Amino acid sequence: MTMMKTARIHEYGDASVIRYDAVPRPRPGSDEVLVRIAATSFNPTEAALRAGLLQSFFTLDLPYTLGWDVAGTVAEIGAGVEGFAVGDRVIGRFDGGGAAAEYVRVPAALLVAAPVSVPLAHAAALPVAGLTAWQAVLEHGKAAAGQRVLVNGAGGGVGGFVTQLAKHAGAEVIATAGPRSTEAVLRQGADQVIDYTAGPLGTALDGPVDTLLNLVPLSPPEAAALAPLVRPGGRIVSIASPIEPAADAEVRAVHMVARNDVAHLAALVELVDAGALGIDISDSRPLADLADVHRLSEAGRIRGKVILIP
Repeated sequence: MTMMKTARIHEYGDASVIRYDAVPRPRPGSDEVLVRIAATSFNPTEAALRAGLLQSFFTLDLPYTLGWDVAGTVAEIGAGVEGFAVGDRVIGRFDGGGAAAEYVRVPAALLVAAPVSVPLAHAAALPVAGLTAWQAVLEHGKAAAGQRVLVNGAGGGVGGFVTQLAKHAGAEVIATAGPRSTEAVLRQGADQVIDYTAGPLGTALDGPVDTLLNLVPLSPPEAAALAPLVRPGGRIVSIASPIEPAADAEVRAVHMVARNDVAHLAALVELVDAGALGIDISDSRPLADLADVHRLSEAGRIRGKVILIP
């Protein structure tokens, strides 16, 4: 029996519940592909999952192997799979988890060809964060040329893609970020970066915006302070705390949860290979460091995307 390394949880709790186990390497089912993982990437939602904060949304079969971002090479193909061959470089979002391992079996329908212009391990940063950004900016936010778009929380993993996609759509992008993220956010295309640690955002903003894209958890007072920054007829899209505009504000507000969409993921890959979308990897760690990455995230000490190499 061939064994492989995994990072998984046997119970909910703090980062110390992450264990590094050796388990049998899986075999793909009829409609599945076995992927040898080049890397997975960390998403803050997984820390909440590990802590048990999402039990009303996700029912986990414990022990549970972490990792939703798949980037790797096809190692085996199920009998009913067409369109893939052993050796193909692929990426995908797999909500069933399991990518924090040396191998994962994934339904073939969730995979697309990986970008060819970046290292395969770096492409692990794209599925979850990229899909979230695509749907926030283009589907719900409808960013377009001539608009002013405010990205609240541009220094995070999703924020880098949001900033780039909004700029690619032709919008003027105003981003909030801390001092250590300012240079990266400017490189990603922001026209202006506001230091969120320097004081109330409203005092630093020169006039209302067409669209607010909120990527960070907010207290009720913080959310209430952001809503008036959007002009009448504008849009608020939040992937974190909901933001409710005043009843008479004539502002459309959406509290969104990103869905898995391979067409959107393939479009993101095309943008990467065209040089229109960059993948900013702030750190690369061995899989054995996953618990430390969770701790750093919960302490607010991670910028951009962190990838983990089995």
